[in-house]
Amino acid sequence: MTDSAPERRRLAALLAQNGILTCPWLRGAVEVVPRELFLHPGVFLDEGCTWRPVTATGTEPSEWLKTAYSYDTLTTQLDGHLTADQTAEPVAGVPTSSSTTPATVVGMIESLGLEAGHRVLEIGTGTGYSSALMCHCLGADNVTTVEVDPEVAERADIALETLGFSAWTVTGDGLLGFPRNAPYDRVIATCAVRRIPHAWIRQTKPGGIILSTVGSWPYGTGLAKVTVDGNGNAEGRIVGRSSFMQARSQAVVPVAGDLSARTAYADSERETKAPPTLLDDWMPAFLAQLAAPGAQLVRATRSDGTRLLCLFDPDRESFAEFIAHGDGWRVRQGGPVPLWDRIEEALVAWEAAGRPETDSVQLRITQASHHYWIEGAPALNWEHRLDLREEPASAETKPRR
Repeated sequence: MTDSAPERRRLAALLAQNGILTCPWLRGAVEVVPRELFLHPGVFLDEGCTWRPVTATGTEPSEWLKTAYSYDTLTTQLDGHLTADQTAEPVAGVPTSSSTTPATVVGMIESLGLEAGHRVLEIGTGTGYSSALMCHCLGADNVTTVEVDPEVAERADIALETLGFSAWTVTGDGLLGFPRNAPYDRVIATCAVRRIPHAWIRQTKPGGIILSTVGSWPYGTGLAKVTVDGNGNAEGRIVGRSSFMQARSQAVVPVAGDLSARTAYADSERETKAPPTLLDDWMPAFLAQLAAPGAQLVRATRSDGTRLLCLFDPDRESFAEFIAHGDGWRVRQGGPVPLWDRIEEALVAWEAAGRPETDSVQLRITQASHHYWIEGAPALNWEHRLDLREEPASAETKPRR
């Protein structure tokens, strides 16, 4: 077996050079923990419309290590079941598990401000690589990691045990946390959630930190960092952009069926005050989700070849359809919720405020709501009331030691 120590040192040096890796103890972990061990049985490389399988056994050792220590996110599962060892040819599919780019993994762990003795709850074990880094730094008994997919959890547990890390690896719904080992000093989520579950807040010590990606659009989510108080609340801000797969229990069901039928009856039609193409950019997309939670941006092509751009909120039976009109756009809206009115108001206020970035958004969480705002911009202020029906009632969890 080819020694990966040079690759580990190279990765650590690159992360340090880019200003991502600053903690000596975490650098030690990156230099010791073999990422390739957590990529078994292989990965899928993006080739545009298909994914090419690459495995350790089917690749020249130096090439395999080059792949394993690339700066990229490496997809390890497609469609909730397919792994790289199950196919020899490129395949189509939707990524459902991955080894996130080391820059993101290390950057998030650094952001936690870990100290000796801290107990950590990780939501979304994935390959187990980030779990291993924290185990190396804190000791395996202080790391609890929850993964919803039993097969993914088993592979991660085997890799962790191979290194001697008998962490608390739990199979279950991470939105529920893991009360058995609470309270925690830190909670870190390696999946995106529509909102931070209050279960995580209840399981975190006063003064503890929760770090999680919030939002449901693939490119338009923010990394929230909040500190828990002694009254069941948490407050902080969005500290930057972040992109993770959605927690499976909150995965958005794509709008399907006859889109023309969904937009057949409009209640209003007018010129837009802001172009809907703004939603192609990260911060406007994030604002759109704050202004109209539940909305999905859909791009499609009609049978005659014309492009269709729409917003849909299936739960509220509302839509906004955009029509290119000369140098501008018109919008048709229908349903109980005027989706574009709400989003457009936010976009106009955002532009008037000088187009602030995601890290300008502040966040306060209570048992009843999530409150987002941007200081100095009264129109950029949203309170999302908690719909208790969305909270998971129970889930079976299976800890491994």
